[in-house]
Amino acid sequence: MLSEKEIFREINAKHKKILIDPENLDSYLSNFDKEKKDLFDPKKLEGSRVLITGITGFVGSHLAEKLVGLDSDIDVYGVVRRQSVPNFPNIKHIVNDINLIEANLIDYSSLEHTINNVEPDYIFHLAAQSFVPTSFIAPIESVTINIQGTVNLLEILRKSEINFSGIQVACSSEQYGLVYPDEVPINENNPFRPQSPYAVSKIATEKYSLTYHRAYGLPIVITRGFNHTGPRRGIKFVTSVIASQIANIINGKGNKIIIGNPKPIRDFTFIEDMIQGYILSIIKGKRGEVYNLGHGFGISIENLIKLTASIYDVSYEIEIDKSRYRPAEVNILVCDYSKAKKELGYYPQYSLVETIRKIVEFYLEKT
Repeated sequence: MLSEKEIFREINAKHKKILIDPENLDSYLSNFDKEKKDLFDPKKLEGSRVLITGITGFVGSHLAEKLVGLDSDIDVYGVVRRQSVPNFPNIKHIVNDINLIEANLIDYSSLEHTINNVEPDYIFHLAAQSFVPTSFIAPIESVTINIQGTVNLLEILRKSEINFSGIQVACSSEQYGLVYPDEVPINENNPFRPQSPYAVSKIATEKYSLTYHRAYGLPIVITRGFNHTGPRRGIKFVTSVIASQIANIINGKGNKIIIGNPKPIRDFTFIEDMIQGYILSIIKGKRGEVYNLGHGFGISIENLIKLTASIYDVSYEIEIDKSRYRPAEVNILVCDYSKAKKELGYYPQYSLVETIRKIVEFYLEKT
């Protein structure tokens, strides 16, 4: 068994071509010098009714925003949990263009009423407890929301007489967990070695979904999204942690960057690219198939800080907060999206430099 230090040494020796070096970006950036465009045909969704679970979250809000912006006469519906004082900051700019319905994944009757009332053509199932550290503190919450909530949805869909065109279930690269250096980049056939209750819950989500496809014919497609980020990403996620602190430094508020473990390597995809992948999967994806969606390049957390600081030419000091370390770490996640590229036409269009700028600017506008 390799030690953590040996694993990172081997990764850096074997995989330099897919690791982003903040001091040598030219070759990396050359992969993203093409004009941005939609990779899907919006006419495929024309006149459809689309239901998004988790519409008020980071990904759900961006997906809804994208669909609303298409000139395709799409009716967008979103499931929201009841609040005594409704406040949905992520979708406030499009709230008049979408249809919000109060329901809860763990309340079967309210969810059943929603499905039967909306009669959606397409469903994007994004709702989840998605913050890995929370799953260590409150694992039952991940089980209840991610597993029981998904089974509730699948049972309702199974019993419904609605003719669904497609159901996308958002799963996660965290399912791969412990990845060895010779398994990088990671394809869909890599074994699962989950390192968190969240990862286990998403494995169960995927397995239940695929079972309902095979047993009952539900038109389900699975996406395993690698780390995705952008404006409106939760403040506890590492890209937001770093970007918000860089924004503070730019504004003259100290020079410290406080983070947890600086060593793990992650594949960070801009949210616009991930949304393209989600829509492609539901339009073109083969039902019952699994597709990795990601950026195809990795960067360590410490190098992410270095890159962000260099973009804005600021000095900083890193302060390590070991209370933020995970009980069981995932050392590296870098995506092999070749299957999605071949079958869906997916590929990322935004560099990490562009992504970082958009997140930091988001925090600068808030201050």
